[in-house]
Amino acid sequence: MEHFLRYPLEVIPYVLMTLIAALTVHELAHAYVAYKFGDETAKRQGRLTLNPLKHLDPFGTLLIFIMGFGWARPVPVNRIYFKKPRLAGILVSIAGPISNLILAFFGFLMIAIGIKLYGVLPLSFSNEFFTCFEIWINLNLVLFLFNLMPFPPLDGFRVIQDLVSPNLRAQLTKYEAYGSLVFLIIVITPLGNSVFWPFLNNGRDIIIGIFNTILRPLM
Repeated sequence: MEHFLRYPLEVIPYVLMTLIAALTVHELAHAYVAYKFGDETAKRQGRLTLNPLKHLDPFGTLLIFIMGFGWARPVPVNRIYFKKPRLAGILVSIAGPISNLILAFFGFLMIAIGIKLYGVLPLSFSNEFFTCFEIWINLNLVLFLFNLMPFPPLDGFRVIQDLVSPNLRAQLTKYEAYGSLVFLIIVITPLGNSVFWPFLNNGRDIIIGIFNTILRPLM
């Protein structure tokens, strides 16, 4: 089965640890920001929690092992409770991806601190340490970038819905189901390699370069 996986079997524990943390925090961020803007829908459904069982989607999680990216169960949001629906909608939508960007920065910070404190780390410790945080950084950055893509049902599409006029939003909502089907076809076919991965890889490299510039004094 290993040849079906994007990650070698020996690093699967690190991938699982990262996925549980990244997807859980991502969905909690959506739920928390919605709650702060007056929508208690997610809270009533038990989504305002760090319990990963409330957030993980089996198919979306499996895709990360196979394709390298995926998703969790969407947090329910009821816009009628928002005083400023468009502003609140945008902030709720971007809260999840931003949480993954913060987690990725935390991982990069841990590597910078490790190098600063210990210089050349002992080989046995160094391999495990850097492998763990490399996966942590890469997966969180992939989730950050992937979820900002303008495809339904991703967060980037939700942001666009709140940026456009009400009439255009209605049209986008009308065809959302078809867009989701097209998106799924792209994800599970080789088209994903040419549609998604250039953006994900280039975006990841740019962000890592920014992290490196910010934390260079520590390294």
